Amino acid sequence: MTAAVAVALRVRVDPVACEAYGYCAELLPERVTLDEWGYPVVDGAPVAAGLVDLAHRAAAECPRRAFRVEAATPTR
Repeated sequence: MTAAVAVALRVRVDPVACEAYGYCAELLPERVTLDEWGYPVVDGAPVAAGLVDLAHRAAAECPRRAFRVEAATPTR
């Protein structure tokens, strides 16, 4: 039998694609803040297990597909 491995997830924003609609901050205020121009700011920290569904919803609702949920890269 193999054990399930939990993969940490993080949110990321493609700054070129983003047009500052703000849906990500509205849906996931625990992980996303907006700068003075309305663009999302994320710090790259792992998303808490209780927020994973909201993070995926925020990514799905992004009109420009600039908001993404991806596997966190381990730091050394």
